[in-house]
Amino acid sequence: MNDNHTVDEETALLAHAKKQHKPTPLPKVQIGIALLLQLSEPIASQSIYPYINQLISELDITGGDERKVGYYAGLIQSLFYLTEAIAVMQWSRLSDHVGRKPVLLIGSVGTSASILLFGLSRTFWTLVISRCLCGLLNGNVGVMKSMMGDLTNSSNRAEGFSLVPIVWAAGATLGYAATIIRVPRPLMGGTFARPHERFPQVFGGQFWQDYPYFLPCLAASNFICASFIIALLFLKETVPKRIKDRRRLSPAPEIIISVSNSMALAFLEIMLNALLPLFFAMPIHIGGLGFKPHTIGYVMGLYGVSNGVFQILFFPRIVRHFGERHTFLGGIVSFMPIFLLFPAMSSVAQRFGVNLVVWLIIVTLLSLMVFVEMAFGLLHFLVRDGVIPSKRYLGATNGLSQMGVSLARAVGPALATSLFSFSVERNMLGGYAVYVILFCISCLAIFLAVLLPENMWEEQDDDNRD
Repeated sequence: MNDNHTVDEETALLAHAKKQHKPTPLPKVQIGIALLLQLSEPIASQSIYPYINQLISELDITGGDERKVGYYAGLIQSLFYLTEAIAVMQWSRLSDHVGRKPVLLIGSVGTSASILLFGLSRTFWTLVISRCLCGLLNGNVGVMKSMMGDLTNSSNRAEGFSLVPIVWAAGATLGYAATIIRVPRPLMGGTFARPHERFPQVFGGQFWQDYPYFLPCLAASNFICASFIIALLFLKETVPKRIKDRRRLSPAPEIIISVSNSMALAFLEIMLNALLPLFFAMPIHIGGLGFKPHTIGYVMGLYGVSNGVFQILFFPRIVRHFGERHTFLGGIVSFMPIFLLFPAMSSVAQRFGVNLVVWLIIVTLLSLMVFVEMAFGLLHFLVRDGVIPSKRYLGATNGLSQMGVSLARAVGPALATSLFSFSVERNMLGGYAVYVILFCISCLAIFLAVLLPENMWEEQDDDNRD
């Protein structure tokens, strides 16, 4: 009797373990549409980068003082993330009540229209209004993560979310497309900027001369409109109809730790992304490597492709082997050697020029950045399982997390580049003070990551959680 009971118990446990290890097939079509919608955020945020400085100069916003161009351009770029931080929480909470699909469709329409308005802007304040509208109406990024959480479970979530950072990189590449393809004159433009000069046979009319940066905005808007049509026709709602729950999401310690880690990682990651091309471009004698724009483009392009391939092939395996917490910790720890490698590259370049050693250090740095991107992919795990009291709060929690990420992205680039300039101008620690500061911030981020519980992502039955 006891032996039979033991056999039955062991059989049940083995059956349960087997069931856990068999991944559920991903709903590829629905995930593909959700990721297509996610492209709108990086396209909207990055598409103005190739020409914003030239646009500020041509509109005579600075009164002829070219030194002020960077200030106004930085302000325009930051407004998107600042206003997105204000609105993304509300859009995400709304998606918990009315559904993900309506909010995603509204966000696509709003983003598309505001990008067109930016292309038609001829004054500083119309630029400001259009970028603010673009951020306020772009609630897709938080809602899309919630939909990805709805579409996946613990057995296939690693495969599903491994695609998210790749799609972000692809969207940023599309938005920032062709910055290394330049017209003969030193213009800050991409492939579609100032088409009347590059393609006069097609865009020789007066309209294109009056609005020389409308075409890249139109291209971005058309892509988002196409995504809107596909989602309207084929995207399925993932939030089941239920009686409205009037309870509010309480700021539990787990949620606070989760959101804090999201902000810390986003803050360090955006500062690294702002600092790296600046370091590559600055002359060797002031602490950079003196690369030409096309060299920077090739280096970052190769990194993007390599990172994408690595994430697809190894992200799920690494997460399964080491677990979400340890993988996330590994990504955070990677920031420490990354920021130490910058002064190492600079010292070697100043003594011997950009030689093989410098290139080996660059390869090492970019390889470490791959692990940072894995941690960024795990941001979605931080707010999906274990920290949410019920799936009905998934949108609100993702919105809170994305609000923190947007704030970090708004502040990080200006802070990183300002610290670089300040360190060089004042010769603080030999011009390397910026890297010491970022190294110290990385140590604080590790402290936050250690607070994450070991069993945070042990998923419970959905019915029990609701």
